[in-house]
Amino acid sequence: MKFVFCDFHPPYLATLCSMDSRQNSLQLKITNRQIIKLTLPVSIAILVPQLNFITNNIFLGHYSSTTLAVASITGVYYLIFASIGFALNNGLLALISRRAGENKPDEIGKIFNQGILTALLIAAVAVTVSYTITPTLLRSILHEPEKAEMAISFIQIRIWGLPFLYIYQLRNALLVGTNQSRYMVMGTIAEAAANVLFDYTLIFGNWGMPELGFNGAAYASIIAEFVGMFVIYLVIHQKGITKQYALFKSMRWDKKNASLITAMSAPLVFQHAISIISWEFFFILIERNQPADNPQAISNVMRNVFGMFGCMSWAFASTSNSMVSNIIGQGKQDQVIYLINKIVRLSTGIALVLCLLLNLFPHLFLSIFGQGDDFIQEGIPVMRVVSVAMILMSFSVVWLQAVTGTGNTKVTFLIEAMAIVLYSIYVYVIMEKLKLSITIGWMSEWLYWTCMFIPAFIYLRSGRWKKKVI
Repeated sequence: MKFVFCDFHPPYLATLCSMDSRQNSLQLKITNRQIIKLTLPVSIAILVPQLNFITNNIFLGHYSSTTLAVASITGVYYLIFASIGFALNNGLLALISRRAGENKPDEIGKIFNQGILTALLIAAVAVTVSYTITPTLLRSILHEPEKAEMAISFIQIRIWGLPFLYIYQLRNALLVGTNQSRYMVMGTIAEAAANVLFDYTLIFGNWGMPELGFNGAAYASIIAEFVGMFVIYLVIHQKGITKQYALFKSMRWDKKNASLITAMSAPLVFQHAISIISWEFFFILIERNQPADNPQAISNVMRNVFGMFGCMSWAFASTSNSMVSNIIGQGKQDQVIYLINKIVRLSTGIALVLCLLLNLFPHLFLSIFGQGDDFIQEGIPVMRVVSVAMILMSFSVVWLQAVTGTGNTKVTFLIEAMAIVLYSIYVYVIMEKLKLSITIGWMSEWLYWTCMFIPAFIYLRSGRWKKKVI
């Protein structure tokens, strides 16, 4: 799922002013206004990359049906590594929020700097894997050799955007954790504008640019991620945040903070990675057993539905992570369940409204991908199933990220691992053995989110997390 002292005055002001401002800026209150204040900018930051995915798919859908189908494989592949960055972001967010709640701003910059070094190391591993292991893997498991070669070519371009994405995600964690999420909007708007512009020019060869087709979307996304990262860098520099928290001042390896980040984030990295890998497994089963383009393209669009219409749920989940960690840092453990319930009511209420709109106007959404009436008619039942899953997600993900906020990321991992095992068994039986429709296959999401909610709810209600120290 993401420093202000005395109106941005530098930290060498009088101690009294500094401490009062820290309490106002860094220690959060349990109110609907505070929840919305944190969530809205985060939702925009999550929505814009999802709009980028949808923009890519709209352009690719109008370019050819085959490219939209292959994008289901490449999109989820990249999402595996993007989710690792999101996991690192969540671990860093919990740590930054805890230090904010404890009024320890000096520690925030140190944690952030070590997070950057860790992220760049992971990005280097991802690039290496994409050029060595991935081509052989895709050639062996994909049913059609032409699609495999298209996917490999795209991935080996697209993966170079990962360092920019990781740094961008970690800056979001810094801004959310220090109660300055409003600044995230600027970077996301810049990223979205760049993505639309370069999709239009590079896929089709407009405005004198080369016609790169499917690979044009990869280049466009890399440029957009760089622009988003660069704009956020300018914002935090201009607002004095870089200086205030000594960001990038010392980029030497800090064993203490590196170990702390690893302890917090490693379970989340494995959690998010296996989660998206299981999704890639599902998409590969669709390609193997339903080789026509429509089922693959529909599933790709459903991934976009989850991303676009579920962004508010993920934003509330990030808020849950941050606020739970913050109020624990304030010593208010007894208010954690009360806070989670407030966030859940808001998250589920908004999800219900969005899913109602999605079910009232499914033709309108599906028609924008330019795939014809058959595509729309096959896609509507799947969209009904996905909309129910999104409602389940709206409260399940809030409870799960609250577990992360307590610092018990190993518990989060175990919950996810259990859900993934059951999910993978389900999709294997339904798609590979029984060869049923993708509508039945997508019901796996109902199982997945239910299995996430129940143990997270039981664990938090038990109070066993109260003795955890990070």
